[in-house]
Amino acid sequence: MILRPAIASDEIAIHRLIREAQINPMGVRWDRFVVIEAPDGELAAIGQVKPHRDGSLELASIVTAVEYRGRGLARRVIEHLIRANPGVLYLMCRADIGPMYEKFGFRDVSEVDMPKYFRRVSKLAGFVDRLVDVPLRIMRRDERANGRMGGSGMTGLPGNDDGR
Repeated sequence: MILRPAIASDEIAIHRLIREAQINPMGVRWDRFVVIEAPDGELAAIGQVKPHRDGSLELASIVTAVEYRGRGLARRVIEHLIRANPGVLYLMCRADIGPMYEKFGFRDVSEVDMPKYFRRVSKLAGFVDRLVDVPLRIMRRDERANGRMGGSGMTGLPGNDDGR
């Protein structure tokens, strides 16, 4: 399986995976994505880093196609995006998957320490939580505080499905 930058012809498949995963479709631009292409040419996993007007960067749209889950593909995408975007990264996720991101050095961030974009999203998320009972977490990873890979130590481990 090949990890590569997305190309224009991936756009439809990226949107399909986002829709199937029922995650936020806002700010989805194919040219910000990296993808893992399966041997048959289908996209097995995707992810992006979204820039916001306030200068913050968001790790976002991490999706693995159902038939490829459990093979370490999301981990490969996340590790690649972290390496390609050193410094501070934010993310927003359902509370139940927050522990996965903690493995990469992401930690909950208080509203007072959030950039403007995430403060607004946090207020909206609190309202949505009350309506649909899907709690969200806003998390931050600061390479300077966490070290190079946030202590994940997972690159190249057996089962990483990266050819090592």
